[in-house]
Amino acid sequence: MSIREEIERMEQENLSPFATHSVDSKGRDIPEEQCDIRPVFQRDRDRILHSKAFRRLKNKTQVFLTPKGDHYRTRLSHTLEVSQNARTIAKALRLNEDLVEAIALGHDLGHTPFGHAGENVLNRLCGDGFHHNEQSVRTVERLEKDGRGLNLTWEVRDGILNHQFRLMPHTLEGRIVRLSDKIAYINHDIDDAIRAQVLREEDIPMELKKTLGFTTRQRLNTLIHNIIMNSTGKDDICMSAEVEEAMIELRKFMFLHVYRNPVAKGEEAKAKAMIERLFYYYTEHLELLPEKYLRMLDAGEKEARIVCDYIAGMTDQYAISKFTEYYMPQAWQVDGY
Repeated sequence: MSIREEIERMEQENLSPFATHSVDSKGRDIPEEQCDIRPVFQRDRDRILHSKAFRRLKNKTQVFLTPKGDHYRTRLSHTLEVSQNARTIAKALRLNEDLVEAIALGHDLGHTPFGHAGENVLNRLCGDGFHHNEQSVRTVERLEKDGRGLNLTWEVRDGILNHQFRLMPHTLEGRIVRLSDKIAYINHDIDDAIRAQVLREEDIPMELKKTLGFTTRQRLNTLIHNIIMNSTGKDDICMSAEVEEAMIELRKFMFLHVYRNPVAKGEEAKAKAMIERLFYYYTEHLELLPEKYLRMLDAGEKEARIVCDYIAGMTDQYAISKFTEYYMPQAWQVDGY
């Protein structure tokens, strides 16, 4: 018996009857020989962790564009916080931690530079629309490894695709990530907003603090414990009605006071303008795209989709660099860009 088979046997013995077992995976689009050490979801986790798209997350905006300070979240630190929350819940519920971690680490791979500002621009410009959850799946299926993709399992791709609030993954592990994403960004965005002085802890409505907690630590503790307590022994991932409603109201509060706050989003118009100009520039100069994108064009992919693929993969600084190169007179360009 191989090490992988021994791990799979332990999953069968120790995980919840509601867990997604590695041996029961629906598999990959392209069949592969199994690893002798790692079950399929662990292998997917490793592929995502070693991908170029994952490394680029460290230089992509979470909420605050070009913040003055080193402690603001990036898309990468957000992803790691989602993973940590999700693994805590999965371990307590005896669900598949490898599957949870793979979904969590891959859920935002398709995010654009400048966060949702960039996503909104590409969604407007691309004829087929642009949504970061769908782009994350496209990244692992078509764009990584020079166009060959990562060939991930169905369960991981399903969790990545359906991590948004309006959607629902088919596995409990995916549903954990779906909630962990909201728990992470609501709470760490409060922390960053307080640091940026666009929000004070006292601004949060008292009725929400009484339900969820008076600090970030207390709120995280409340939300994670509530999911575990209400999901134990069930074929579902759920919260109590009171806590779920408070979380939804806190999310609405954040949209009103932070995500649409003109102070927090003061530079967003400039970022959107850069993305739009880059889109039109590359549409007119397709020859500037890297070779793998040109091959996709030759294979029949739409021009707008390929341009979106390229721009979405950029980090904030690379997008600024290319905009400067194409639109700024050389004498005006700042050293380092």
